[in-house]
Amino acid sequence: MKDLNIEFPLDNFEDLIIEIGWNSLDEWFNFWNTKKEILSIDKFWDHSVSEDWIWGLALPLLSQSYNYNYNFSERKLIGISALPGTGKTTLGKWLESISTKLNFKICVISIDDFYLPSNEMESAIKNNPWNVSRGFPGSHSIDLMKEKLLKWKVDGKLNVPVFDKSLRNGLGDRSHWRKEEPDLLIIEGWFLGVKPLSKDANNTEILSPELSYDEYSYRNNIQRNLNHYLDIWDLIDQIWQLKPLKFEYMNEWKSNQEKNMHVKRGSSLKNNKLRDFLRMLNVSIPHRSFDFISADVLLMINQKRKLINVGLN
Repeated sequence: MKDLNIEFPLDNFEDLIIEIGWNSLDEWFNFWNTKKEILSIDKFWDHSVSEDWIWGLALPLLSQSYNYNYNFSERKLIGISALPGTGKTTLGKWLESISTKLNFKICVISIDDFYLPSNEMESAIKNNPWNVSRGFPGSHSIDLMKEKLLKWKVDGKLNVPVFDKSLRNGLGDRSHWRKEEPDLLIIEGWFLGVKPLSKDANNTEILSPELSYDEYSYRNNIQRNLNHYLDIWDLIDQIWQLKPLKFEYMNEWKSNQEKNMHVKRGSSLKNNKLRDFLRMLNVSIPHRSFDFISADVLLMINQKRKLINVGLN
């Protein structure tokens, strides 16, 4: 791997690969290096995707999924926690496609797919200080999410809604339902694994001069809402967290994501709507909450989304 264009330390990375089930990093690398015809799926993974993402994230995650599928009798659920615009949607499509080449089936869903339907959403997000249409804890059908994840763990049948962010002029809505029977399930989300802060820690975080009074108040609501997600986090067998060196990098990534969606779909968040959505992402959850996610694997990324550290947490 030393000949690849990667910057993360190999010692920490090798510990991860061994934990997944390989004897050494060289053995793992040689295995995948002989399967280059599988790796190049241009439909999802274009030449702009760097080698560090393929070898540092995509293939280790695929390797973990493969290990879970063939060495455990019970169905396993993996979580990916990553801020908006990081690239997890493209990663998910690639994983779904490549898994079939290895004779098992991965499905990747998002907690965003469980956004409340539009008629319920209006009530749930009423009077939020950012005037956004979705996004923060409290805008999801928690009971439905728990029901569908539990059902899949029991009988292997997945039946979940699909949320299309381009509908309703970028406000989004459910577009259809997805029925699958995957061998392994991955769920991703921007605040996946985040738990409410302790009362003392939360008060310290909330009393910030950067927040308006309405934001102070609504942040308390969100902290209470996070309690309802804890049962979901408990269903996840392993969490992989993609964490930026600075939270603020997300603003650039999310803005670019929306521009790309407008080009492809003709609809997206822009101007004031994008500004308000970014404000919500930046202040609705205290940044330090992301330091306390019980991640099993931690991947640190810089502003250009290069992986600078990959290993067990």
